[in-house]
Amino acid sequence: MPWVNSIFEQPWWLDCVAPGTWNEAVVRRGSEVVARLPYAARRKLGLTMIVQPTFTQTLGPWFAPLEGKYARRLETEKRLLRELIEMLPPFDFFRMCFAPTMTSWLPFYWAGFQATVCYTYRIEDLSDLDRVHNEFQDHVRRGIRKAQRSVEVDCDFPLDELLRLDAQTYARQGLELPHSYEVLRRLDAVCATNGSRRILGAVDADGRTHAALYVVWDERTMYALMSARDPELQATGANTLLYWEAIRLASQVSSVFDFEGSMVEPIEHYFRGFGGRQIPYFCISKGGRKGQWAVAAWNARHALGRLSRRGG
Repeated sequence: MPWVNSIFEQPWWLDCVAPGTWNEAVVRRGSEVVARLPYAARRKLGLTMIVQPTFTQTLGPWFAPLEGKYARRLETEKRLLRELIEMLPPFDFFRMCFAPTMTSWLPFYWAGFQATVCYTYRIEDLSDLDRVHNEFQDHVRRGIRKAQRSVEVDCDFPLDELLRLDAQTYARQGLELPHSYEVLRRLDAVCATNGSRRILGAVDADGRTHAALYVVWDERTMYALMSARDPELQATGANTLLYWEAIRLASQVSSVFDFEGSMVEPIEHYFRGFGGRQIPYFCISKGGRKGQWAVAAWNARHALGRLSRRGG
């Protein structure tokens, strides 16, 4: 489908992560789609909640290319956003992270929504990998060299091994998994069929897996969707090597590499070391009296999920 900002807004993606629970607001002018807003709604504890599906970094509004002077384009965007907002079903709680292409949320503000600014890191020009590598901080380059002496990269790594590492991380901490492996398996099958995913693994000479990284992409952007590592073997720098291999792959199949950033300070520091550009995006929320408790619960679960997918 062409009416998307990213792979996360494709109907086949949403069918995997929110089967039977997603819908879309669509504005048409004649037969032409000029604006679209996909969303996932579900009932929980008697509340209707529109929230970000698992493994889905961003959703948010998409617009057909706008023409005219800047002020005229803003006016058109404002009108389209108001139409999309009016098409949303009644809800008790709303929370959605918009794609970075959305630079204004004013119509949502006027409609009573709130916003938090979040950040990711992106390498936006992959045409010269030598230049990209030169932008890495010294500790990143050292980590890559160290890992290259200890592990080999498996570019067709088994999903089950990635899940084993991920489950192991939570078991050690006595935590429940914040995401569904059933969803990930369903998503993996479709991404593999579409040729839009790769699982990278770092394995040593003894057959031990040090780290694994799951990436997905479309023609615009590759995203680091999920990573896992063995905490007893992390000193080798294998995770850093896998990100470098993913960036190299992204230069062949896409245009941008997105680290699917984190607001957790140590993870932010790690991603920043790869020399990407800091990119802001908006997380929009709204909750009535009944939905206020869901704001805190969603924030906590969202933070845990992001931390886990980074292999933290």
